[in-house]
Amino acid sequence: MDSVASTNRSPLRSTAAAAAARRSSSALPNRVAASRPGAAPGCGGAQFGKASRLGPVRITTARAQSGNAGRSVTEERQRAMADAEILLNYSSGKAFPLGVSQVGSGLNFAIFSQHASSVTLCIKLTTRETQDEEITEIVEFALDCQKNKTGDIWHVSVEGLPTSGVLYGYRVNGPQGWGDGHRFDSNIILLDPYAKLVSGRNYFGVDNDKPSQPFGTYDFDSSPFDWGVDYQLPNLPETDLVIYEMNVRAFTADESSGLDQAVRGSYLGFIDKIPHLLELGVNAVELLPVFEFDELEFKRYPNPRDHMVNTWGYSTINFFAPMTRYASAGGGPLAASRELKQMVKALHNAGIEVILDVVYNHTNEADDANPYVTSFRGIDNKVYYMLDPNNNAQLLNFSGCGNTLNCNHPVVMELILDSLRHWVKEYHIDGFRFDLASVLCRGLDGSPLDAPPLIKEIAKDSVLSRCKIIAEPWDCGGLYLVGRFPNWDRWAEWNGKYRDDIRRFIKGDPGMKGMLATRMCGSADLYQVNKRKPHHGVNFIIAHDGFTLCDLVSYNLKHNDANGESGRDGCNDNFSWNCGVEGETNDLNVLALRSRQMKNFHVALMISQGTPMMLMGDEYGHTRYGNNNSYGHDTCINNFQWGQLEERRYGHFRFFSEMIKFRQNHPMLKRDRFLSKNDVTWHEDCWDNLESKFLAFTDAVIPPAPHHKRWNRVVDTNLESPNDIVPEGVPFTGSGYRIAPYSSILLKATP
Repeated sequence: MDSVASTNRSPLRSTAAAAAARRSSSALPNRVAASRPGAAPGCGGAQFGKASRLGPVRITTARAQSGNAGRSVTEERQRAMADAEILLNYSSGKAFPLGVSQVGSGLNFAIFSQHASSVTLCIKLTTRETQDEEITEIVEFALDCQKNKTGDIWHVSVEGLPTSGVLYGYRVNGPQGWGDGHRFDSNIILLDPYAKLVSGRNYFGVDNDKPSQPFGTYDFDSSPFDWGVDYQLPNLPETDLVIYEMNVRAFTADESSGLDQAVRGSYLGFIDKIPHLLELGVNAVELLPVFEFDELEFKRYPNPRDHMVNTWGYSTINFFAPMTRYASAGGGPLAASRELKQMVKALHNAGIEVILDVVYNHTNEADDANPYVTSFRGIDNKVYYMLDPNNNAQLLNFSGCGNTLNCNHPVVMELILDSLRHWVKEYHIDGFRFDLASVLCRGLDGSPLDAPPLIKEIAKDSVLSRCKIIAEPWDCGGLYLVGRFPNWDRWAEWNGKYRDDIRRFIKGDPGMKGMLATRMCGSADLYQVNKRKPHHGVNFIIAHDGFTLCDLVSYNLKHNDANGESGRDGCNDNFSWNCGVEGETNDLNVLALRSRQMKNFHVALMISQGTPMMLMGDEYGHTRYGNNNSYGHDTCINNFQWGQLEERRYGHFRFFSEMIKFRQNHPMLKRDRFLSKNDVTWHEDCWDNLESKFLAFTDAVIPPAPHHKRWNRVVDTNLESPNDIVPEGVPFTGSGYRIAPYSSILLKATP
């Protein structure tokens, strides 16, 4: 099918060239059906057959002067072909691949919608009349369900479009039966779920009266990214990983980063601080979401959270596009894609792997009370989301965010797999941490599945075979799968029981000694099943949600009033202890105790079997002032404080860094099999004493002394820096060592 849309703006092809193209075209020319706001055309809107010189096209024109958006008007225009300045030839296209692809001399657009009755492709063209005046027009083309549809996929091929930089979306109409699960609204231009780049605002957190309407875009002009002749993937063994959970923007957004304002909080800014990661000793970064999200979503309507900015990003708009506003200097989607690759390349060249925190359990489109329709909901709500058939087809909410992606529906499952493969092939990502992964274990009606198809496909996929795959094995619907997550011997898990048990022992809860021993030995009670290994348990004490390490030892209670929900948000079960004073204090004894406790936690984490993970900022003692749910603060509450790092570089930071390096230098701390009774000696005879809070062990039978080896003190958390950790060890003699209250020691036997 070939049709023509014309405008009176700057030509993409000259009038003469357009006329020549019409004369030489072998495809059947025809006209585009007009669509009016709120009344999308029905099937057959695009007419095939006899050529026509006139084509009604819906064109929305926006005039922008000196960067200020002008008033938009909608016009129905009848244009003579001879006067055309932009020639767009339309043909039927093909169903695969989904999204935008190059076909011959044109571009193919394909989108899935099982229940739609009509689909209209919207193409946004921008031309410049003068240096200070920019004209934007949206050309809309209604697809014909006889010629532009194969199965449940709508498609069209367009010739004459630029091969980069064009914005596009879809209007989709269909049944209006709310009780049947449909949420079609043809007034909204929807984002293509398979768009590889997304265009919206360019600057993080800055509205500037510019609409936040997301459009898909593409780039077929740029040369392939140059990864370098000597470039190699790190391919680190899972046993060697030390994971650093972090936020791309928060890492360098603060003025104390010393970076130029144009690169603060960006992918490029991140590159400048890679030496810090190397000095710390971590070898994998787990990045909070870098998929496109709308950080201003809380400001859509008046509400108690409308003062906040979503800085964590757990509200995905699109599963293929990198976060545009992490580009430097407001560079836009193409720059974001290129600079993310530069960041990954730089990390890989430093021997650091990149794991993405991915959110496939829900999207940004909110709930039925305050919907935020940008894509999936308007394209086919009944397919993309789990619905409650017993409650007027309302969205089920196992994510705590208003909706739940229908992950094990074949179409949604394939979208998720395509997304993961895209990030591996296009961006060389090394692994994924799946947010609220228990959602991915639910069937179409929300009930738990013993063998979820999506989880199995991810485990078995050939493209993903080199990737680390880590589950957060719970959701907000109560499906707690720690130690029981379907795994096919591939999936690792965030070990939530490790976090809770270590916290409880070190804060001084009774009866926790046995669980401490179990957790530090790799949680065999959870993971010693089939061919699973200790590294399948990701040990952590602190993560992005919850207290920082400093706050864990400084607050008994959460202090979340700044979030606007009267303290109702955030977890209440933190297993924290303030060491005697709630919050900030100048009491030197309390501060010394807090310092010991933070070091105690870090020692436990680094000598435990399994994969350790720590949170950005804990290496210098970052505080959020007791806020344990700080997702909405684009401030020092979340942002890395480089000045504080410098103040504590030779004390707190040094201890954390040396402890990580001690782990890396001692293979016995990162075994690939679970400890047996012959591997560890427990110096303990009070296992049944619930009040006992002392535990000592060695990873081998203590050798005879003094003939062959002697003990050297590596760590004593009660001592001041630099004596709190001495990697080469400090020899001592005698049969005992006095351990101060709330402290840890680490001894090493050497010849």
